[in-house]
Amino acid sequence: MYSLLLIVVISYCIGSIPGSLWVGKWIYKTDLRKHGSGNPGATNAYRVLGWKAGLLSTIIDMGKGYVAAGLVPGLVSALGIDSLPDAFIGLGIALLAGAAAVVGHMFPLWAKFKGGKGVNTAAGILIAITPLNMLIVFVIFCLVLWRTSYVSLASMTAASSYPISLILQKYVFGQNELQTGLIVFGVLLAAGIVLAHHSNIKRLLNGTENKITRKKSAGAVPKSVE
Repeated sequence: MYSLLLIVVISYCIGSIPGSLWVGKWIYKTDLRKHGSGNPGATNAYRVLGWKAGLLSTIIDMGKGYVAAGLVPGLVSALGIDSLPDAFIGLGIALLAGAAAVVGHMFPLWAKFKGGKGVNTAAGILIAITPLNMLIVFVIFCLVLWRTSYVSLASMTAASSYPISLILQKYVFGQNELQTGLIVFGVLLAAGIVLAHHSNIKRLLNGTENKITRKKSAGAVPKSVE
């Protein structure tokens, strides 16, 4: 029990690393919370500081989820949790650690509990667990973003497509080895991501949501808030 608690705490702390915020402060001397949308996430880093900052922030955020979900099962084994079923250690602990990392990203300990929406961190978790499904999700994200230029809409659509792809894989294509727990996790994760975008949904309906149409050069900070 103590080992599980330790894993959750470590994963939460990993997820709490505010990649975009630190990239802005350390490299560009800019506090993203005071520019653009005010959200300390990769999308705002792209809008305010340019594609290099956005890409670096995305890599950091995805890396947090990948490390939590991909390396924690090994940590569990090293801590000697052998009384649990192998399937739970492999998948259950990975999902538990990943969920803690997403919570950490959304409510970061190192940034006064004000973080991003968790999409990239969640993507990192799922890449570690189901890389093929995430390839499908990535294609859907790119297509929606290309057609609409709305990152929020692309993120919600891609998040929703993940559990749908799992359901089709298990119940239509007959891959019975796919665990139902993973589908449940995918549904809950997608619901959480959509709920985290509630303000974006309002702006989408009102026609006031920001589009990714204007690229700024690295280090260029807008004088006014978008």
